[in-house]
Amino acid sequence: MSRIGKIPVLIPKGVTVDFQDAMITVKGPKGTLTQKYHPVIIFDAREEEIIVRRANEEKQTRAYHGLYRKLLHNMVAGVTSGFSKTLIITGVGYRAEIQGKVLVLNLGYSNDIYVGIPDGIGVAVEPNGKLVISGVNKQQVGEFAAQIRKLRRPEPYKGKGIRYEHEQIRRKVGKSGVK
Repeated sequence: MSRIGKIPVLIPKGVTVDFQDAMITVKGPKGTLTQKYHPVIIFDAREEEIIVRRANEEKQTRAYHGLYRKLLHNMVAGVTSGFSKTLIITGVGYRAEIQGKVLVLNLGYSNDIYVGIPDGIGVAVEPNGKLVISGVNKQQVGEFAAQIRKLRRPEPYKGKGIRYEHEQIRRKVGKSGVK
């Protein structure tokens, strides 16, 4: 039995979950999310929880069991509280600003970098080089944060670049002076 798949998904008040035509639809105070699912997974909706079961014991079905339970849990969490990732921009002259639906980054290159902000994603620029990316869809928030980080990865000598808030950068020792 899947350790993750057997845990019931709790549904808070104000959230509705619907299963039709191999599609999960979750509606809540922050928005609506949809996800297709494989028909070998069975969802038992009870009063305040949903139990995820599988139709057979094949290897692929067992893999789907934990996957769809976690996807459903993330959808419920997204429409109730949302997800966010914090990036920290470190470096002299490195900065970010928002102009409409475009994020403008100055990362030490000769030109500024313009990144379009996708629908469903909110970006806030805080002082001290913090960039907070938030949204309802966990996958979309993580993917956009990874794309921003990829523009200037943190380098190991001075630590300049874009990193996640709790990411530890392994620093290297620079050149030793010749005597």
